[in-house]
Amino acid sequence: MTQQVRIGLIGTGRIGQVHALSIDALKNTTLQWVCDPFIESAERTAAQFGGRVTADPADVLAAGDVDAVIIASPTATHVDLISAAIDAGIPALCEKPIDLDIARVDALREKAAGASVPIVLGFNRRFDRHFTDLQQRVAAGEIGRLEQLTITSRDPAESPAAYLATSGGIFRDMTIHDFDIARFFLPDIVEVTARGAAVFSEIVPGLGDYDSVMVVLRGANDELISITNSRHAAYGYDQRIEAFGSEGLLQVGNQTDTAVRHWGADAVESLAPYQNFFLERYAEAYRSELVEFVKAVQGEPSRSPGFEDGRAALVLADAAELSSRTGAAVAVDLS
Repeated sequence: MTQQVRIGLIGTGRIGQVHALSIDALKNTTLQWVCDPFIESAERTAAQFGGRVTADPADVLAAGDVDAVIIASPTATHVDLISAAIDAGIPALCEKPIDLDIARVDALREKAAGASVPIVLGFNRRFDRHFTDLQQRVAAGEIGRLEQLTITSRDPAESPAAYLATSGGIFRDMTIHDFDIARFFLPDIVEVTARGAAVFSEIVPGLGDYDSVMVVLRGANDELISITNSRHAAYGYDQRIEAFGSEGLLQVGNQTDTAVRHWGADAVESLAPYQNFFLERYAEAYRSELVEFVKAVQGEPSRSPGFEDGRAALVLADAAELSSRTGAAVAVDLS
């Protein structure tokens, strides 16, 4: 019988609730502790999913009855919590990004590399079964040499102003997922060119940010990757990838709740609307992400991305920000 993995959840905001649902859904995971400085939120989560409650992460790490922690707290807390988890010898899954400041990430790099326990980053899209299948088929040579990768990611609606103000900007908050997916296919990226615009938002101009961006990455063997982002899409959550190679093309399109098509007087081949939020589109991927983290916790082979993947994505985000401000291509070294 598989050993039960007792998990401490740090942070009970929107993404914390996603992880609580995943822990509850798996038979071999238990929500042991729920931690949030807003104790009422922790109490509500524990009332629904179980677990002891605290406002202090130190209580979770010192309790002696957790096998792993999930860090779903605000970005500014991530570095300190990862460091504390390493000190406590407790495996950690931390949401992206590790931090908004690459210097703080690099200050933790050696410690993370020498950690005796797994440190995993929350890039859930690697675990979407459609994207995983696409990546495996590309790696198997089904379309020959990969020459172009096209990634489209648009949110259904702009996030609230309070969130955007602390997000670190679109490249570190939104595009960072796409940078990781790009590296899922082509780990060795050497150059970043990016352009951004404030097309529709009344919020982001005051933040010095963008609501729409396009990025071109160049791989070490001159592969080209294009990323298109927008913070709104009238038709729902737009998540697509196309891989073009010397021998063909593979594509993953948007997902709907049903594949049934309708023909009528007003439209032909009409589909149901696209899934309208990341919680719908990636619910299965979050569960698969947790499955792989549990494997790592139990010392089994795991596909989970690690600290270095989180660092690489932030390096690319910083390069994209610099390119968008200067208009120049920016060389990067991810080693």
